[in-house]
Amino acid sequence: MQRVCFLLKVRADRVAEYRVRHATVWPEMLDALSASGWHNYSLFLREDGLLAGYLETEDFEKSRRAMEATEVNARWQKEMAPFFESLDGTRPDEAMKPLGEVFHLP
Repeated sequence: MQRVCFLLKVRADRVAEYRVRHATVWPEMLDALSASGWHNYSLFLREDGLLAGYLETEDFEKSRRAMEATEVNARWQKEMAPFFESLDGTRPDEAMKPLGEVFHLP
């Protein structure tokens, strides 16, 4: 199982709304994430907008491609894109660059 962590930056003026949106994630989005192999997925948000994400999956690239192929992901990414800084024309899910793991205590 791969453990994946990534960082993104939510616009400081949209942090409160971002929290609200994630309090009620669409059921079809949750189903698509699970079906695509995303497990133990968590998002952590600092007040200044720093967002850390963590998930476990058998194969991150395969799971990411599976999500990319879903219609619900396209809708979700389009709605979420305005919340983020520095996407440089990419969708939020494309900007998720895994951090290298340097330590793990099992």
